[in-house]
Amino acid sequence: HVQLVESGGGSVQAGGSLRLSCKASGYTYPIICMGWFRQSPGKEREGVAGLNTRGGGPRYADSVKGRFTIAKDNVNHTLYLRMDSLKPEDTAMYFCAATEYLDICVVPYVPHFPTRGQGTQVTVS
Repeated sequence: HVQLVESGGGSVQAGGSLRLSCKASGYTYPIICMGWFRQSPGKEREGVAGLNTRGGGPRYADSVKGRFTIAKDNVNHTLYLRMDSLKPEDTAMYFCAATEYLDICVVPYVPHFPTRGQGTQVTVS
């Protein structure tokens, strides 16, 4: 069983940056894909970024491409999301998620990964 705990959210002005962290603990060996999704009130959950933890390049939603960067520290079992050039429309609760199934390792499916954290709020004004 894997537990995910996010941190790093906060309030920032438009154009600013934040870095989110997601610490994984427990039996992490089967995890093959991790990612980030976000949700704001009244909107559908949106996959933001995904990463095959066994190799392969990162993937991003068009809405964040060129501004967000996903990366993983395998030694510390931590997933990061660096967010630059933030916009008010990036305001949302951000969640880290993980799955053992490679066939759903695509950004639109990240909100449906079976394991997720409690979320961290990002507010851009």
